[in-house]
Amino acid sequence: MTTPVFRFAPSPNGYLHLGHALSALINFDMARATGGRFLLRIEDIDVARCRPHYEQAIYQDLTWLGITWEEPVRRQSAQLDGYRAALTRLDGLLYASFETRGEIARLVADRERQAPWPRDPDGAPLYPGDSRSLSAAERLRRMEAGEPYALRLDMAAALARTGALTWIESDCGGKTTSVAARPQMWGDVVLARKETPTSYHLSVVIDDAEQGVTHVVRGQDLFAATAVHRVLQALFALPAPIYHHHRLILDADGQKLSKSTQATALRALRENGATSADIRRMVGLA
Repeated sequence: MTTPVFRFAPSPNGYLHLGHALSALINFDMARATGGRFLLRIEDIDVARCRPHYEQAIYQDLTWLGITWEEPVRRQSAQLDGYRAALTRLDGLLYASFETRGEIARLVADRERQAPWPRDPDGAPLYPGDSRSLSAAERLRRMEAGEPYALRLDMAAALARTGALTWIESDCGGKTTSVAARPQMWGDVVLARKETPTSYHLSVVIDDAEQGVTHVVRGQDLFAATAVHRVLQALFALPAPIYHHHRLILDADGQKLSKSTQATALRALRENGATSADIRRMVGLA
């Protein structure tokens, strides 16, 4: 029988808040209840925002919550060569796009003068550019000239290769259902950029497979993104974990908590006298 493997994978770009505590505690509790393993992964590919003191705060906050994890901790910044290698396995499915974010916004605005432009589940407009139609020689010329670029997955071509996809979703009681993946809703997603050889979508799929993660337990806000992850898993011939997307902790306005909301930061709550047991009660686990 395969030992269940769970993971908590925060980004060190701010202090952990109650929403992170809920996810970390659910993963840790599920690992203990099933006799499984619990891993901690640091998702630090965003070099512009990630900071060492935030990473140290993650370790301190999780320890305060009573959470322990296996060593060594996997850090994405140490895995860049592996992500680059993975990209080479998507031959014929990637293309470089050269528009800036501002140029993409203007293209979308132009198109919306005629009709609403489609948007992904997070509300961002689907890629409206024409870089897919550039010749391979022209793309290479522009890349070698040092132009900024993003490497996008040709979603239509990818789905022609994989066919229809599903994933297994588990509820709080362990009951599972099959969910039809709809990755076309995301359009041609970015898998890497000139300055960073990976994206969240690519790195999380590679990391979960290499770490043997069997159960991905994360917030409901990532439910739709699972469709993209299933495409990549199929293209790389990787096993698909069982997924569980848990409820979110919301602020007074009904919005997902942000790391900028200092009132819900775990370290602030601790400094104000809260205990780890208090945190469990605040997130509805006690």
